[in-house]
Amino acid sequence: MHNNWIAGEWAGSHNTQNNLNPSELSDIVGEYVRASESDVDAAITAAESAWPSWSLSTPQQRFDALDMIGTEILARKNELGELLAREEGKTLPEAIGEAARAGQIFKFFAGEALRIRGDIQASTRPGIQVEVTREPVGIVGIITPWNFPIAIPAWKIAPALAYGNCVVFKPADLVPGSAWALSEIISRSGLPAGVFNLVMGRGSVVGAALITDPRVPAISFTGSVETGRHILRQTAPLQKKTQLEMGGKNPLVILNDADMETALNCAVQGAFYSTGQRCTASSRIIVERGIYDRFTQALAERAQALRVGHALEPNTQIGPVCDETQLRQNLDYIDIGKNEGARLLCGGERLQQPANGCYFSPAVFADATNDMRISREEIFGPVASVIRADNYEHALSLANDTEFGLSSGICTQSLKYATHFKRASHSGLVMVNVATAGVDYHVPFGGRKGSSFGPREQGSYAKEFFTIVKTAYTLA
Repeated sequence: MHNNWIAGEWAGSHNTQNNLNPSELSDIVGEYVRASESDVDAAITAAESAWPSWSLSTPQQRFDALDMIGTEILARKNELGELLAREEGKTLPEAIGEAARAGQIFKFFAGEALRIRGDIQASTRPGIQVEVTREPVGIVGIITPWNFPIAIPAWKIAPALAYGNCVVFKPADLVPGSAWALSEIISRSGLPAGVFNLVMGRGSVVGAALITDPRVPAISFTGSVETGRHILRQTAPLQKKTQLEMGGKNPLVILNDADMETALNCAVQGAFYSTGQRCTASSRIIVERGIYDRFTQALAERAQALRVGHALEPNTQIGPVCDETQLRQNLDYIDIGKNEGARLLCGGERLQQPANGCYFSPAVFADATNDMRISREEIFGPVASVIRADNYEHALSLANDTEFGLSSGICTQSLKYATHFKRASHSGLVMVNVATAGVDYHVPFGGRKGSSFGPREQGSYAKEFFTIVKTAYTLA
């Protein structure tokens, strides 16, 4: 039994769930408790009690705890990666890479704890000194999705702790295993009781209690647009600091002069790897007319050649979809695309494998248009819509014609067009001859329009959400 971590103790519950392996649905990864509203209340109360002393902890205390967490994650990355692959469906190399990323994030923010800076400035009035400092926000409610079950928790929890906040962490109900393993490592890092708390369970119970409690002044959420907007409506009357990372319908523009091999690699990596279950996936591929037919055919051939299978098998390139619900949604969008008039070149089917899992073949739609639902709505699966563009200007217009603005990319050998695209693309992340789905942990992450709300995540920019600026005046 895997329990919640509240007030420095493992807390059980009569309400439990089995964590299933999407590669083999008969494989139970583990049994995990589901928290109640009273459990959330206890976690917040514990954080509230720990807050006064932890907010005044030294940078060295925070460094030591975060560095210890990062060191253990990196030492156990293979073990943690195997657990992640079993519960979420990422291939083992991707899962190990994600676990390693989590360790690197904790290491980075251990260093950031030692680099919290302020300013001393002269006042415009004589004899007065001005100090500008940063202080922790307080208790931060952290709500994370299922697609990156250890990396996304890491890039929220690590800065929250580094800047002196207390944390109540609610992972996605679908993937409690990686979150519990991370929390177990954190529980042995020397943090005082109540500074970090884990409450696993349903969003409608645990998330709702966390969002509406006035003792929690900040909420950091990554997940669906619908849920993010609901959270914003709930937190606004309470004037909570709110950070939302939501959906994407990310364009990858391929110009006539692009290196074909580079463009295909960017498209395949961005659209299909991690089973397309990334908010930064390049699900709209906008190709200039001169190479459209050649590129689209080559992309379909690459997609068909991808090996779909059990996440732990060494030859697997694309693992299973996360669960049956997501698989049904993928299949529904295939029907939607066909009915809209797009031409399905390959994939889009449930695959029968030796293992009883949620397997889906990567799909390529040709002759898609930007007004089709498959080109406007986030499918969150390995489905790419290929759209024809007349020229660069048309491609840019199509790329920006979306309610989202997370990531975008362009493949070209033209410095002129690459430079213009970086400036003119309406997205928070821009990639040139690089897949839209790869990001670094030491630089800011976030989007525009319907993709994000609030300050950026990751890197030194994380302090904008996890701290409050204070200006103090002193008569000298």
